[in-house]
Amino acid sequence: MSDTGFEAARGYFAIGAERMSKSLNLGNLMRSAHAFGASFTFTIGAAYSALEAIADTSRAHQHLPHYDWRQMDEVALPRGCKLVGVELLDEAIELPRFLHPARAAYVLGPEKGSLSPELLARCDVTVKIPTRFCVNVAMAGAIVMYDRHISRRATMRLPR
Repeated sequence: MSDTGFEAARGYFAIGAERMSKSLNLGNLMRSAHAFGASFTFTIGAAYSALEAIADTSRAHQHLPHYDWRQMDEVALPRGCKLVGVELLDEAIELPRFLHPARAAYVLGPEKGSLSPELLARCDVTVKIPTRFCVNVAMAGAIVMYDRHISRRATMRLPR
């Protein structure tokens, strides 16, 4: 294991959001994704491009792919990649109890709204952060990525 705790894990993950309207939030999400070792980031129906994500001081778009899909029917994930919706729904699995798939693309809803019914129907599973109300989309993304990092590290001890 490296000094940072990021070992060469099997699998991959991506993170993105649907209908984002604030470039600051996308920049924060992309910077966190880069820091946590995401394989790619994405948006669905965003109001701007990743190049306008002003808070991304790590310049994640120069280091990992970003897919900017205009609508749901354009979304093309790699074979075997599970789409995991992050939404505060009663029936969603609470994040601390969720077993993260080896290959996952996490998708968050917009700043002032929820994941669309079309996107929720396409998700393989929906998880929630056990809070009383929704947190900022970039913050929610960082919580999901941290939970993935901690839980996958605990359950997947690789030989040194």
